[in-house]
Order: sequence, then structure tokens, then C-alpha cells
Amino acid sequence: MLWLSVAQLISWGTLYYGFSLLLEHFERDLGLSRVDAAFAFSLALLTEGLLAFAVGRLIDQGRARLVMCAGSSLATAAFVALAFTQNAWQLYATWIAVGAAMSGVLYQPAFSLLIRRYPEDYRRAIITLTFLGGLASTVFLPLGAWLINTLGWRNSTLVLASLHCFICLPIHAYWLRGEPPARAHAPDAPRAQLRDITRRFPFWGLAAFFMLFFGITASLGAHMIAILREQGLPESWVIAIPAAIGALQVAGRILLYYAEKRLDVHWANRWIPALLPVALGVLIFASVSPWVAILFALLYGMANGMVTIVRATAMATYVSQDRAASLNGLLGIPNAIARAAAPSFLAALWTVSGNYRLGLAVLTGLAAIAVASFWMAQRRALSQQTDQNTQAIRA
Repeated sequence: MLWLSVAQLISWGTLYYGFSLLLEHFERDLGLSRVDAAFAFSLALLTEGLLAFAVGRLIDQGRARLVMCAGSSLATAAFVALAFTQNAWQLYATWIAVGAAMSGVLYQPAFSLLIRRYPEDYRRAIITLTFLGGLASTVFLPLGAWLINTLGWRNSTLVLASLHCFICLPIHAYWLRGEPPARAHAPDAPRAQLRDITRRFPFWGLAAFFMLFFGITASLGAHMIAILREQGLPESWVIAIPAAIGALQVAGRILLYYAEKRLDVHWANRWIPALLPVALGVLIFASVSPWVAILFALLYGMANGMVTIVRATAMATYVSQDRAASLNGLLGIPNAIARAAAPSFLAALWTVSGNYRLGLAVLTGLAAIAVASFWMAQRRALSQQTDQNTQAIRA
């Protein structure tokens, strides 16, 4: 588990958080607008989502090791190619490859693997995995900024490629041996199960929550540095605040790890997502004082850290544990659309209004809708489970 968590730390820090440090360099050195540069990240997220269902099916079939090794290999090749990028089309092709790597090495395939390996205690296994992964921004934003300032952004990407080649790939190749076999089903059973499940509201309520959550976090991930700079904060704070979010994500997960035995799981799942719109509302006023920005980091870091666990376990808890990987993969395309559109959408709102205030207000409203969708799905699922238990007792 520890080594897999190390691979998550590197994968998130390089493939996801690294883009916010590179965004302005792409604009300057490749002659791109903010919208055009942000589109590269959108393409990566779209690619990740388009591959999600195929990846989920492979994991349900017991082939997670193949998936994650392929993802590390693609990440290596993509970062090497990025060092030699000269124009927009090369940049876009490179980040499409990054998106393919994301689909194989980030949380979703790792969570699906843990649900299969630890069917009786997958929630705690997932929380444990995310302890180091949650420090990705804390480690890689300062490290990435130092590498860029010291080596230049092109040489820095070669360093990132070496991390995937010499650390992540061996971890996935060695530590993911001995996967549990896929459960036997009748030939048409998986497809019939998916059709039946996707006709129920809990699935669609969670789908709406996932789409909005992914869109919000994707837009913030791509624009966080620029948002904080616009607020007039000192450069040291601009780097320190996103870095602190990573540490606070881990703090939230540690709190959840030790508190969940004393808390009702469904109660915790209900109220943790509500921290997200509150955090976004605070960010709108970060220019008032650095302490407001710190409050945002506290709320967003704790929220994002714990919501990741809620999201990772929600499909297995409220819809179907056996088909969790395929169901999460089935949402890959709508999630990809949300994640791909969100960074460019926020950039467009910035272009229209001249600042990020309008965009943050829109994100706050969308976060509130996401929370409401989750609440409705949870309520319906628990009601259905109660009805099924009652019928079983009567039978």
C-alpha cells in the first residue's frame, strides 16, 4: 500500500498539478492565448474520461497491473515529448498522451483495484492510499517551481519523465502482482446488470455530483496559481497556499480515518461535500487579506481531501460494489466533458469579465447544486436498501 501511495504522489504531482506551473510558460514560449493554452489540459482530461470505461472493464477483469504499467510508460513518453514541443498542435498531442496516462495511474484505477482487493474494508484501504497522494501539490508545486527556475521548463519535464520511468513503473510492475481473479458471470450478466443499475436514480444523482465535482476541481487545478496572483498576494503565498492545500487534504483524510469509527458513514458522506461551496465562496474574497486565502486553503483542502474518499466509495456504497469499476468508468465520458470544458470555461469567463470573480461565483453555485444532487441520490439509495432489507426479513 505504501509503495502504491508513493506512485500516486508522483503521478498526481506531475500529471495533474504540474500544468498550473507550466500554463504561463506555454502562453509565452509557444505564443498562445490563455484559452488556447488551457485547452491542452482540457484535452488531457477529455482523453482520460474517454478511456475510463475501457479501463474500468479491464480492472473488473483483473488486469489492473497491465493498466497501471501502461499508464506509467505513457507518462514517461509524454513528458519527454513535452520537452521538445514547439507549437500548439504538438502541445495538444502531448497532453492527449498525458490524459491517456492519467486514465491508467491516477486515483480511479487505484481505487477500483482496492475495492476488488479489500471488499470488506475498501473504505479504509482507500483512505490509507490517499495519505501520500494528497501531498502531491504540497511536494510538487514548490519542487516544480524550483525545477523550472533552475533548469527551465523543458528540462524540468525530462526530470518528471524520469520519475515515472524509474519509480512509478517499477512500483506498478512489482507491487501489483497477485491480483484477485475476476468474478465469474454468465456471458450477458455484466451488461444486463449495468442496464438495470443505470435505470435507477441513485446512479444518476451520483453522476451529476461527479460531473460537477470534477469540473470544479479541474478548473481550479488549472487556474489556481493565476487566481491567487490576481488577488494581489505575494508570490511566496501564491505557491505556499496551493501547496498547503495538499497537506490539508491529508489532514482531512487522517481525521476521517480515525473519526469514521465514531461517525455514521452516511452522515459523514452527507455533510463533507457541503464544505466545497463554502470554500469557493471564501476564495472570492481572498484579496481582502492573506488570512482569508488561508481560510480558503483550510476549507478547500479539508473538503477536497475528504470528498475524494466520498466520491471513491459512493458508487460501491450506494449503487453496486461488484460493478463499481465499470460504473465509474461508464461515467468517464460525461465526467471527461465536464473536466475538459471547465478550465476553458473558466478562462472564457475571465476573458469576458477581466477577472476571476465571476467565474468563482459560478463555480460556487455549481458546487451547491452538486451537493444537492448527492443528498438526493444518497437518500433514495438508503430508502431502497431499507425496503430491500424489509422484504428480505419478511421472506
